[in-house]
Amino acid sequence: MQFIWLWVDEMAGKGIKWYIIAEFLLYTSANLVPLALPLSVLLASLMTFGNLGEHFELVSCKAAGISLQRVMRPLAIFVFLISIGAFLFSNYGIPKANLKYFSLLHDIRNKKPAVDIKPGIFYNRIEGYTIRVMKKELLDNGDEMLKDVMIYDHSNNIIGNRKLTVADSAIMKMSDDKTYFSIRLFHGIDYQDQTETTTKKVYPLSRFAFDEHLIRINLEGFNFSRTDEDAFKHDYRLFNLSQLTNQIDTINKQNETHLTEFTSLIASNYLFNDTIFNTYEDKGDSIASVSDYVSEMKQEELDQLYNIALNNARTNKGRAGAAATQTLVKKRDVARMGVEWHKKYSYSLACFIMFLIGAPLGAIVKKGGLGMPVVISVIFFVTFWVTSISGEKMVKQMVLEPYQGMWMSTVLLLPLGIFFTYKATTDSSMFNFAAYTSFFAKIFKKKTSE
Repeated sequence: MQFIWLWVDEMAGKGIKWYIIAEFLLYTSANLVPLALPLSVLLASLMTFGNLGEHFELVSCKAAGISLQRVMRPLAIFVFLISIGAFLFSNYGIPKANLKYFSLLHDIRNKKPAVDIKPGIFYNRIEGYTIRVMKKELLDNGDEMLKDVMIYDHSNNIIGNRKLTVADSAIMKMSDDKTYFSIRLFHGIDYQDQTETTTKKVYPLSRFAFDEHLIRINLEGFNFSRTDEDAFKHDYRLFNLSQLTNQIDTINKQNETHLTEFTSLIASNYLFNDTIFNTYEDKGDSIASVSDYVSEMKQEELDQLYNIALNNARTNKGRAGAAATQTLVKKRDVARMGVEWHKKYSYSLACFIMFLIGAPLGAIVKKGGLGMPVVISVIFFVTFWVTSISGEKMVKQMVLEPYQGMWMSTVLLLPLGIFFTYKATTDSSMFNFAAYTSFFAKIFKKKTSE
């Protein structure tokens, strides 16, 4: 829904076929798989083990000597295979879907809206023409009758309104292939302001009246055309792991080369120059210092020396600012690519972590259906999603390293999954808060005694 509201303005009113929009939504849904899959695993595991616990089937398994670990083992293997499949889809499927998505989005955004001439409004969406009608009537055969028509033709003129056609009425009809539409005008006058032919700047005006006149307007720019997908392959969101690794190494090497060249350029622009002493005679056995030499210079020579130094300083400052900006841009590109690289692993592993949370928690809560499992799933999933988004934003803002930001949610939820699994397999009381308070009381008691 967020996607639809974001791009509805780009799709509305352009006459795009329904299957194009369906294809567009299909490519967009590929990016939702890494996000929806952990949530579905969490909810499914909660509902499954919640139903098993609610109907005392887990108790029957334990009475038969089957531990919870053995019950969870086949599902754990299945979820592990799902995680591998999620990684393969993220590495190979999503880049291809994004390529189709960006290409189709570009075509949709660049398609001109369908021809919709409204009464009393100047319509200028057709290149080279401006059309105004005061009234529209629908005829029995499906054609539209236009009243009080005015057409400005700018197709052959660069400046000004050189050609104007007015008519009492007209019939507009679209061609079957939608490549052009024709306007058959009735009872009107065509005005043409001719171009200058003499040096006296005389602009002859010609006009002729007609009872019937036909104008055909080309609509090739309104057709939906597909762009070559190779034009979008430079985007880092279309790369797999190997391509991301190669691109990150390339940018880092470019950055190092640029910094080395900048350092050598700045060093060569400092006046480490001995020519200042070439015309200076030795005084006794020692050579005078630069400050002594400068103190003996004339005011004109000093002004010239200071101007050269200021100009060099300003030039180097500008070069340093440009180099810093370029370096920062490259570092941000590396950070974004690092986010994509680690996201392929972290979101895939999140499926297994959600299983470690959902399965034992469902066995402990013993509630199936869509009630309690949905509530618990939303709590943990929102925690996972907010943590992931916060880490990704901090990486893109150069606050954290990519591995720190993208594995933050895993570091937070994995201990919870291990804890819930331990509690469920050992039949420990999960919601017995007296046990927790006594545990911490023993710890504090030991500290006070020491």
